[in-house]
Amino acid sequence: MTTRAVGDAKIAVLSGGVGGAKLVLGLSHAAAPERLVVVANTGDDFHHLGLHIAPDIDSVVYAVADLADQERGWGRAGETWTFMKALVGLGGEAWFNLGDGDLAMHVERTRRLADGETLTEVTAGLCQALGVKIRILPMTDDQVATIVDTPDGPLAFQNYFVRDRCAPKVTGFRFQGIADATPNHSLMHDLASGEIGSVLIAPSNPFVSVDPILGLPGLRAALRSVAGPKLAVSPIVGGEAIKGPAAKMMGELGVPASAAGVARHYAGFIDAMVIDTVDRAQEAEIRALDMEVLVTQTVMRSLDDRKALADTCLEFIADLGSR
Repeated sequence: MTTRAVGDAKIAVLSGGVGGAKLVLGLSHAAAPERLVVVANTGDDFHHLGLHIAPDIDSVVYAVADLADQERGWGRAGETWTFMKALVGLGGEAWFNLGDGDLAMHVERTRRLADGETLTEVTAGLCQALGVKIRILPMTDDQVATIVDTPDGPLAFQNYFVRDRCAPKVTGFRFQGIADATPNHSLMHDLASGEIGSVLIAPSNPFVSVDPILGLPGLRAALRSVAGPKLAVSPIVGGEAIKGPAAKMMGELGVPASAAGVARHYAGFIDAMVIDTVDRAQEAEIRALDMEVLVTQTVMRSLDDRKALADTCLEFIADLGSR
């Protein structure tokens, strides 16, 4: 296996939905598209109203295509809701909102999958149609479903997240089908050939966005063998998740809801953490885990924030790779 210099090698970016998508958008402005290999979580995927819904893939695609709704934080901008209104009028299941533009994405994905294309092929086609030049890969072409364990029994992830609004207490997670799933073939090819020189975990939920990716058979070891730096951006800032239930989940699982808690979760896999300035006091605790630490502004409220954090991460990768 040959390994390219970190400066021109590909970066494998592991991403969940909204938080990860923000950083991926920044990276799409900061790096040449051929340098980025975005690996999107598909544990959130599910079938609804006969359609294959891929929330995390779509969050990343919409962000990079400049179609994301910045006010709601999910879905497409300028969305209309004629379909949902008609569905409600028919007494249909309406707990999961599908906007009219978003619906087209799911219909086309479902059609192409039924015609025999893989999820990787379908995603590439949708990216091309929307002008997305970076490579966005589903973590696997096989079906993996995140199950949330609660005191009242297991819940499919979207039932927990959307229908029940994250209210049930979490006692653990399972990834149904993961033992028989194969990591994305294109990603594994790049890893085996030494094309990937570093790994960047976006600020996504460690338990339900990143763990499904790392839990695929053989993938964690393949990513760990990358010669260059492996780092994560903390999704927890000041003890709170910027978006989503990560902090609530950590508390319920008895894990400190902190940047250091995230670092401890990834200990043994990553070499470095990027944390926000408000969490500077945790730097020494994280360094004690044998990790480098970069303290910077990580909250991404604007496109400029996204670009700035992306530039900072790329500079940190280059610096770590040169040591």
